[in-house]
Order: sequence, then C-alpha cells, then structure tokens
Amino acid sequence: VQLQASGGGLVQPGGSLRLSCAASGGTFRYYVMGWFRQVPGKEREFVAAIGRSGGITTYTDSAKGRFIITRDNAKNTVYLQMNSLKPEDTAAYYCAAETGTWSTMPHDYDYWGQGTQVTVSS
Repeated sequence: VQLQASGGGLVQPGGSLRLSCAASGGTFRYYVMGWFRQVPGKEREFVAAIGRSGGITTYTDSAKGRFIITRDNAKNTVYLQMNSLKPEDTAAYYCAAETGTWSTMPHDYDYWGQGTQVTVSS
C-alpha cells in the first residue's frame, strides 16, 4: 500500500491543522493506521493510532485532549486533527499502516508515508 500525507504547514501557537493521509494500492480497512512524528536527531515517536473500523483510538499523553485521529474507509484516508498546537509539536509527521495487531511502536508498522512538516511558531 502507498501512503501520501499532506496538510502540514506553518501555524502559530494555539492554532490548528488537519493532516490527511491517503492510501492506495491496498485494502485500507484491513490496516491499523497510525501517526508518528520525528524531529532531527531524535527517534520517531508515536502520536496516535486508530483501529480498522475506527472504533478504537489511542494517543500519546502529549496529544490527549488536543489531537483527534479519525478515518474514512470509504475514502481510504486517515486524518489527524491537531488543535491548541504548541512549539514542541514541531516535527515531520508520518502516517503508517500496520497489518498485524494493535501497536504504538514504529517497528511494528509495515508501510509509511513520506512525511509532512508541521512548524508551530510565532
């Protein structure tokens, strides 16, 4: 499956962005979908994940209450709505697809998008 992330950009602290990740070449509803982020010199970290039907979600502690992950299986797309953004949210954001069991670990994900840059700055 191929993943194409979009929606990043420059936003002021307190602002919002919605990231999208469009999937093609596979059966989207078979995959657990996740969002990760990475800053230069640091390991890729988990942000959020959503189950195959969209009924189960999980978030890293820093994202709880601010970010919302959703998916539209009819459109083969997963979204990350990011609100109340902070400078420490600045990173390249990656979407990923997992064919196995539920996981928040990058190495468990089988397919990755190319990343979209989010910069939170005044």
